Amino acid sequence: MQTNFTTEQLRDPDTASSNGILRTCVHCGFCTATCPTFLLLGDELDSPRGRIYLIKDMLETGRPATEEVVRHIDRCLSCLSCMTTCPSGVNYMHLVDHARTYIEQTYRRPFTERTLRSVLGFLLPRPGLFRLALTGARLARPLGRLIPGKSMLAQRLRAMLSLAPAAVPPRSPIETPRVYPAEGLRKARVALMTGCAQQVLMPRINEATIRLLTRLGVEVVVSRDAGCCGALNHHIGQHDRAMGLARANIEAWSREKDLDAIVINASGCGTTVKDYGFMFRSEPDPIRLQAEKIAGMTVDVTQFLARFGYAPTREASGLTVAYHSACSLQHGQGVTAEPKTLLSRAGFRVVEPREPHICCGSAGTYNLLQPEIAGQLRDRKLGNLKATKPDLIAAGNIGCITQLSGDALPVVHTIELLDWMAGGPRPPGVPG
Repeated sequence: MQTNFTTEQLRDPDTASSNGILRTCVHCGFCTATCPTFLLLGDELDSPRGRIYLIKDMLETGRPATEEVVRHIDRCLSCLSCMTTCPSGVNYMHLVDHARTYIEQTYRRPFTERTLRSVLGFLLPRPGLFRLALTGARLARPLGRLIPGKSMLAQRLRAMLSLAPAAVPPRSPIETPRVYPAEGLRKARVALMTGCAQQVLMPRINEATIRLLTRLGVEVVVSRDAGCCGALNHHIGQHDRAMGLARANIEAWSREKDLDAIVINASGCGTTVKDYGFMFRSEPDPIRLQAEKIAGMTVDVTQFLARFGYAPTREASGLTVAYHSACSLQHGQGVTAEPKTLLSRAGFRVVEPREPHICCGSAGTYNLLQPEIAGQLRDRKLGNLKATKPDLIAAGNIGCITQLSGDALPVVHTIELLDWMAGGPRPPGVPG
């Protein structure tokens, strides 16, 4: 794709990066075949190729973002399925992230939109406040069906209340920074990202991860001052806030000694942390070098277990598990085989649904900001999962688990099943 940025524009590192990405695109349109929003809406501007044209025009002219551009960029899930499909290697993730930051800098959203985004960006990365907000939402949940109207505000309010859990788990001891010693001879030492929303919604995921890793001879560190990865803020254009959260993690993990890996069990977080090197590419040393090192050490928990030689200790359960591959894991990180291989090794019969590459509609805060599209994608995904006739669903991302829960089938994290088969407790809702 030909671009026409000025020399002055290209002095900006973000614009220079986007210029390189745009020039990689060859207009082939392969991305349209795997884009969830194009699949549902049939509008070229709601496809990656269409959004690329909108972003190119917006950045080249230097004009403030228009309502049309904002509408179509907001509808993008950042599922990154287009990147898996693209034969030219277009890094759409970096391009759309730049566009979102530019939009937040140049476009004034309606008051309710600004308020909602500010609230989400403030609450979700803070476990204490998020837990308090969920408690209030749980009490108000029965009122959700009484909210009238089809306006976007009404849809969003109903979505927020419907996604609130029926019960908020108590605070887990794992939220407190400490070291969990390995059982027996120590074979490795890792830092575990405990995250923000996950430790509030399902602390049992982190608990299962620590149990399993320490049982395998891995010392696990929950670092002081490490917290939210920054993804939630990053993907709604709150660049400075995201960079601040990322910087805190980099500094916290850089203080730890003799780490073999940064282990992450929420794939949305993993995709962002693995990108820290790019995010801090223009920052001065030593933070730039630290960011590159941290990004290079980061692995999804299934990657680590596959390399570390996971083996079950219980007899096969005979259960059929429908594996839902989170977009951030399969498209964002390219991790596809390890979770299925580990589940099979643990004694489960693993099946995959039709359209495994299509997003479930969670996508960070997407199911709160675009509830109608997210709901259609959820129904489509659950229909395909149920068609496999499984006993339960496994996924590697808290957002997907929350999005797909509430139906008859139990939805659990992959690590919970692996921990169970290696001596841990049976996950809630899973048939015995």
